[in-house]
Amino acid sequence: MIKIWGRVNSINVQKVRWCLAEIGLPYEREDAGLQFGKNNDPWYLSMNPNALVPTMKDGDLVLWESHTIVRYLAAKYGNDPFYPADLAIRADGDRWMDWALSTLYTDMRDIFWTLVRTPPERRDAAALARAHKSACEIWARLDHAMAGRKYVAGTDFTIGDIPVGAWAFRWFNLPIERPALANLKTWFDRLTERPAYRETVMLPLS
Repeated sequence: MIKIWGRVNSINVQKVRWCLAEIGLPYEREDAGLQFGKNNDPWYLSMNPNALVPTMKDGDLVLWESHTIVRYLAAKYGNDPFYPADLAIRADGDRWMDWALSTLYTDMRDIFWTLVRTPPERRDAAALARAHKSACEIWARLDHAMAGRKYVAGTDFTIGDIPVGAWAFRWFNLPIERPALANLKTWFDRLTERPAYRETVMLPLS
């Protein structure tokens, strides 16, 4: 059986658990990271030298990096259209997966960590304002791209929706002002109707 190490409030663990739930794959999970520790223990580092979560084991294969794990699971166990057979559609979703890391991640991480995991007296208001302004502009790019689309790669829900969809829950539930991005909100509302999303991503922010 597939084994996952990682805590449920980690966004990267949420991506993997969401993928597993969409496919309907059973798995075991062990808490690791932050208050649970273990990720700096020698046995964990032998699997994942980065000391981060998640780490996944499927048979003899051990993987880390959440997007790599999602792609692997979808390729091995998923079906079209979740893992698109059409390479153009797959690439369309892939670019949004990579965009979530290269473009969206830094500002969203800073906003989240500041407002959720940093005591008020230690928060950097100026840095928060800069990250918030930038994130508003970045989310507007996805909003523009979503015009006429149900999901990030077009008509069907694919793995491309998972990384940006995980961040979207935080975006719409953090105590911040948000621009009125109608396409983005419609897509997010559509995600909230998915049982797998509600089960694995729509959790209290902590």
